[in-house]
Amino acid sequence: MFTGIVEEVGRVVALDRRGGEGDARLVVRGPLVVQDAHVGDSLAVAGVCLTVTELPGDGTFAADVMPETIHRSTLGTLAAGDEVNLERALPVGGRYGGHVVQGHVDGIGEVRDRVPGPRWEDLTIGLAPDLARYVAEKGSIAVCGVSLTVTWVSDDAFGVSLIPTTLAATTLGAAVPGAHLNLEVDVLAKYTERLLSASGVQR
Repeated sequence: MFTGIVEEVGRVVALDRRGGEGDARLVVRGPLVVQDAHVGDSLAVAGVCLTVTELPGDGTFAADVMPETIHRSTLGTLAAGDEVNLERALPVGGRYGGHVVQGHVDGIGEVRDRVPGPRWEDLTIGLAPDLARYVAEKGSIAVCGVSLTVTWVSDDAFGVSLIPTTLAATTLGAAVPGAHLNLEVDVLAKYTERLLSASGVQR
């Protein structure tokens, strides 16, 4: 589990697509997150939970990216040099700074508008209506692995405000209109809907 508090902005070294099989091997440079990493550990890359498969010892790590992940997220569009948000899994007894983030991306949103403020910036992000129903005003959402508070929501978009730290320490600082972002809605909302549906309660 993660909390959406980005520890480091890493840089993609390579994304090797494996022919027509649909999967890929991703190599990322992240000196901070690999300091205490082991093969088999989980790392969130742009909000996607990946398993470390190799640790060459040069500040990089490798991970396999499955076809479902490529379909649901932006990882399949990465190229060498691209920056990605990185976070290690929450350790037992660790500080719980954001919200429950699984690293299971639900879909891709698109930046529709960006309005600068005195010390912050407001983003409008479009998303599919079937995801919008899980988003609530003043609720939490993970955007490229960053835990954010929703300022408003409609049937196909929502707003967030980015504080100076988020602008400086994550890739969202460079997210211009038209940029595609990984979205993970609140898992509690999904489980609630599932339980109500199983019990026969109408949504």
